[in-house]
Amino acid sequence: MIDGMYQVKRISRSEFVPIRNHKYHVRVWGEAQPDVAPLMLMHGWMDVGASFQFLVDALTDTFASGRQIIAPDWRGFGLTSAAPVDHYWFPDYLADLDFLLDHYAGERAVDLVGHSMGGNAVMQYAGARPQRIRRLINIEGFGVPRGRSSSAPKRYAYWMDELKALNRGEMKLKAYDSVEAVAQRLIKTNPRLGRDQAARDRAQWLAHHWASRTAAGQWEIQGDVAHKIRGATVSNLDEVLALYEAITAPTLFVDAAEDSLAGWYDG
Repeated sequence: MIDGMYQVKRISRSEFVPIRNHKYHVRVWGEAQPDVAPLMLMHGWMDVGASFQFLVDALTDTFASGRQIIAPDWRGFGLTSAAPVDHYWFPDYLADLDFLLDHYAGERAVDLVGHSMGGNAVMQYAGARPQRIRRLINIEGFGVPRGRSSSAPKRYAYWMDELKALNRGEMKLKAYDSVEAVAQRLIKTNPRLGRDQAARDRAQWLAHHWASRTAAGQWEIQGDVAHKIRGATVSNLDEVLALYEAITAPTLFVDAAEDSLAGWYDG
């Protein structure tokens, strides 16, 4: 433990699970209990399962005792192996989650939490597999904006142009000179991580899990640059609403007061 860094209260272990030709990295707290629903925590875009450490530490002993808590790194994020592809398709997240629940929950229904991109994924998954979800929490996971069919020609052209830019090595994730610089990047994205020393300690701790040191001594975000490629198809609002309507689990939606993404959706 580095001096001044956040002190973890509940210790997790790392597991690697073969899922659809990936080696999925999963952070696990506690042991499986036959009569207690596992709690699955699904992170957002360019994030990692370790970000949930602070939430897990904040849970009461009554809630956390005897409950297995599971936070995977989505494909191409964190320590989960990147796909040998040049772009990602959103339905793969749903299928990956289905396989993960097979592994960790079997026939048991789970309590499922998703943040941001993970919130979108768990909402759609809960509509496709309603019987597998006991309770559902969506944290800032409504979006993307309504797609318009008229935008398809430009969108497909843009998608192909981005693929070529990636192939030419023109799309990269920024490298940082130190882990402290990574922590400052986290604080820039989420200013609450810089409000006091305790928050800055969290940023320092998370930086060690959000990025890794290269052989050249720089720190790079643990995310596949191909995640920056925009999807080729327009979002289908009718399809998403049909999935929402199929959800049967009690559902809580958490909308942050300081949501930096709201401006992107234009209402």
